[in-house]
Amino acid sequence: MTDVSAPAPPAPAAPLLTREQVLRALRLVEREGRQLPPSTVYELLYRSRRYPPRAVAELAYRLAHRDPKIRWPHPAGQPTNAVLEALDFTIVAKRPILAAGSAQDQGQAAEQQAEDLYTGPTSAEKLAASPTVAEPAPTYVSSPPPAYDDKTALGELFISKEELAAALAGLRRRRALLLQGPPGTGKTFLARRLAWLLLGAQDDSRIELVQFHPSYGYEDFVLGFRPGPDGQFGLVPGVLPLLCQRAAADPERPYFLLIDELNRGNVARIFGELLVLLEPSQRGPAHALRLPYAPPEEPLFYVPENLYVIGTLNLADRSLAPLDYALRRRFAFVTMQPQFGGALQELLHAARVPGPLAAHVAERMAELNQTIADDPDLGPDFAVGHSYFCAPPAAPAEAAAWLRLVFEQEIGPLLADYWREQPATAAAHQRRLLQGLQ
Repeated sequence: MTDVSAPAPPAPAAPLLTREQVLRALRLVEREGRQLPPSTVYELLYRSRRYPPRAVAELAYRLAHRDPKIRWPHPAGQPTNAVLEALDFTIVAKRPILAAGSAQDQGQAAEQQAEDLYTGPTSAEKLAASPTVAEPAPTYVSSPPPAYDDKTALGELFISKEELAAALAGLRRRRALLLQGPPGTGKTFLARRLAWLLLGAQDDSRIELVQFHPSYGYEDFVLGFRPGPDGQFGLVPGVLPLLCQRAAADPERPYFLLIDELNRGNVARIFGELLVLLEPSQRGPAHALRLPYAPPEEPLFYVPENLYVIGTLNLADRSLAPLDYALRRRFAFVTMQPQFGGALQELLHAARVPGPLAAHVAERMAELNQTIADDPDLGPDFAVGHSYFCAPPAAPAEAAAWLRLVFEQEIGPLLADYWREQPATAAAHQRRLLQGLQ
């Protein structure tokens, strides 16, 4: 009888991707701030951040094959998800979120990142950041952000070269700066550009913007327990630890936290331990503290030396309590004033606003702000800023109608609030603004 041998089993097919190749793609996305096409149903969850699974798989596939045009062979959905899940990645159903670590990004993100709430690179992160890891070929790299320097900044800011240099010096010295002034003086606009100047480029990937408000708390900003979809509570990091993690893992480059309307929240409660850690002399691992909710086995928390904080203060809001002195001494302060002179006039001239209308703005607003400053119930903190006039219409023929609407719909209601008990005074000032307009 002839001995017929059984056919040898087929050799297993090589995997399309490895976990390291996918991690390499995720690091590239984070480092460059690359925008991926959004997914429709599923998301890849990694370190509290969410990514479109197929787009990540295709990027990893292209990097692995060094071919920027090769297509990922699987469609979106279960075929792609199965490959990623086999590499120990978490795929979840998509749901609306505002930002990583916010109140909306809870549940599985909290479980995934419970061990990663604190700054300081772990051994795995150090390996991931190792310069020995090969970078993708230049064909895969997106265009670098546009350069940004003093000349560019002075071309769009309404402050002098000396004032800009002083603001930058305060930010470098204290690493924490507060821009204060009346409404409409361009505080938030300047804050972002100060960050760009220290970065040397319009690189928003290393800038985090938050806005304080009365219901914003320590749990949103630093760390707190939050309920997840399954009804279980878990520790969820706020904006600060997540940004500190990124800054600590990239110590050679600056990172920025911009806080808009800082004094609208309960600042002392929101900042917590940051009151101490903001000091330039208290930065780094040597001055780390244990956060109140931190488990005993977790590392201590610290603020890296390359994290800068820039806040804005609206001085005209009567509902806001003044900052306590413990917080004030941690910041350098820069006061901003309305600017209706040369810079605004040049902007209006470049927008082809007729000269008489531009002069009307400068004259009437100077008179109004002087009246506000002289009023014992108001004062200079309630002056009206120039930002109301920084977006003139494209057609010169529409300038008069635009200016009238600004006076009627934006500045008029503000004056009515200022002189709430004296409506006749508010109406008289509004008529003065409109006088002479066609």
